[in-house]
Amino acid sequence: MQSVLDFLKAADTYYLATVEGDQPRVRPFGTINEFEGKLYIQTGKSKEVSKQLHVNPKAEICAFKDGKWLRIACELVEDDNREARVAMLEAYPTLKAMYDPDDGNTEVFYIKNAKATFSSFTEAPSTVEF
Repeated sequence: MQSVLDFLKAADTYYLATVEGDQPRVRPFGTINEFEGKLYIQTGKSKEVSKQLHVNPKAEICAFKDGKWLRIACELVEDDNREARVAMLEAYPTLKAMYDPDDGNTEVFYIKNAKATFSSFTEAPSTVEF
């Protein structure tokens, strides 16, 4: 799991794919945080991505950096624990201008049942499950 966290932080931006009906939806994200042994992302409950994940928690994350890429097939599970929201906002202080742990909008999801595959053009793929 640490290798996944390190790669996503180094990449700075990753792309999160969800499903809306029969249409894939992809958007850039930048938040990734480890809290209590799990990896978390953050969004707002008012956003379409949140609504999509509540209907279907299956998602994929993809990031690219320095000729290597990471794909994570997973489920994203909402964690309504205030401490998880606080930890995310502490890790990303710039988000505090838009989000507050008690605003009713800030939402964090942890990555569950993940299969992460690291790939490149020069090395054989390697997989991490967590």
